Amino acid sequence: MTYTASDADGHRAMALALRVGELLLGSGEATENVGGAMRRILESYGLRNVEADVNLSAITLSHVPEDGRAAATAERRVRRRQPDYDRLIAVHGLVGEITSEGLSLAETEGRLREITRRVKVYPEWAVVCSLALISASAAVLIGGGPIVAAAAFAATILGDRTGAWLGRRGVAEFFQLAVAASFGALIAVLLIWGEVPVQSSAVVVGAVIALLPGRPLVACVQDGIAGEYVTATARLTEVVFIVAAVISGISSVLAFALQLGVPISVDNVPVAPLSLETPQLLGAFGVSLTFAVALLVPPRYLAQGALGGLLIWATFVVLTWQGLPAVVATTVAAAVIGLLGTAFARRVKVPSMVFVIPAIGPLLPGSVLYKGMLEMSLGELSRGTLHLIEALSIALGIGAGVIMGAEILRAFRGRDLARRIRPASRRTRGY
Repeated sequence: MTYTASDADGHRAMALALRVGELLLGSGEATENVGGAMRRILESYGLRNVEADVNLSAITLSHVPEDGRAAATAERRVRRRQPDYDRLIAVHGLVGEITSEGLSLAETEGRLREITRRVKVYPEWAVVCSLALISASAAVLIGGGPIVAAAAFAATILGDRTGAWLGRRGVAEFFQLAVAASFGALIAVLLIWGEVPVQSSAVVVGAVIALLPGRPLVACVQDGIAGEYVTATARLTEVVFIVAAVISGISSVLAFALQLGVPISVDNVPVAPLSLETPQLLGAFGVSLTFAVALLVPPRYLAQGALGGLLIWATFVVLTWQGLPAVVATTVAAAVIGLLGTAFARRVKVPSMVFVIPAIGPLLPGSVLYKGMLEMSLGELSRGTLHLIEALSIALGIGAGVIMGAEILRAFRGRDLARRIRPASRRTRGY
C-alpha cells in the first residue's frame, strides 16, 4: 500500500495520522512520541519526507514529494486534553499494528472509530471518588487519622463537583481549580476553629496533592529534554497556571480566616513521616492506586502502578535516611521508577506513563507548597518564597528523575532498536 500526498488515499492517510496524533496528545503523551507515531503511520502507507509539528493546541503535517509533485499540508486543532490511559494504550496498540501488520486504511479507520467511541473503563462516579481517595490517602501518608482522611475526602468531592458545575457554565478552568482548592482550606479552617483535636492542615495537603499537575509536569520536562522547547514552554506555562490557581484558592481562604482571628500557625503544618511503617506504606499505595484510577488506567495495570508508589516512597525514605537532601532523594527515587517503569512498559508493550505517572503521586510536594502559602499569608514573605521554590524544585526533580531513568534505559539498548524511536540526538553543546 503506497499512496502519495496528491492521492485521495494519501489525504486520508494524513487525516488518519492527525487524528491519531490528536488522541495521543490529548491523552497526555509527550510531543516526541506523538510526532514519531504519526511519521511511522505515514511511512507505513508510503508517504516519505513527512514533517510533523506538534504543539499543545495544534498538530501540523507537511509532505513535500521529491519528484516535484504538489506538496500537502494539513492541520488539526487539539481542543480537549483529558487523560485517558485506557484509550492511550489502545491507540498505541493500533499504531503498532499499522506498522507491523500493514492494516489497510479502511481497517485502520474502522478500528480508530471503535477506540474513540468506546465506553470509558470506569464510570464517572468512580473517577470522582478516586480523586477524593487520593486526598484521603495523602492525608494518611502524612500522619492524619480517620477523621482527617474523611474530611479530605469530603473536601475534594465538594471541590470537584463545584468545579464541574462552574465548568458547565463556561467558567475558566483557572477559577474552577481555585474554587476546588479552597474547599480543602475551608474545611481545615472549620476544624481549627471548632478546636477538633486532629491534624487539620493535613486536609489541605491532601486536597493539594489531588490537584497538583504531576502528569503535565513530567510531559513538560520530557519535551524540554527531547528538544521540543516550544511545547515544553507551553506545558510549563500550563503547570504554572494550575499551581497559581491552587495557591490562589487556598491563600484566599487562609487570609480571610486569619482576619477573623482563626489561630492558624505554621507549626500546625504536617510533614510526612520518613517512615516505612504501615500507615505511610498504605498511604503511598493508596495515593498511587487511586491516581491510576483517576487517569483511567485499565484494571489489569492498576496493581503495577500502585506497587510503583510503594517503591518510590521506600526508595525516597531510605535515601533520606542516608542523609541526602529531599530534592536529590526525590530525583533519584523518580529515576528508579522511570527506569523500572519504562522497562516493564516495553516488556508488556504499553506506554511507560501508564505505570510511571501514578507512581510519582506520593512524592508530590503538597506539604511544602501549603507551608509556603501559609507563611506568605502570615506575612513571612521570604520564608514563604523559599518554601515555594523548594516545592517547585521537588516537582522538577520528579519530572527530571522520571525522564533520566528512561534515558538510562535508552542509552544501553541496541543502537538500531533505539533509533526506531529517536534518531541520533543533536550535539549543540549549548551553541
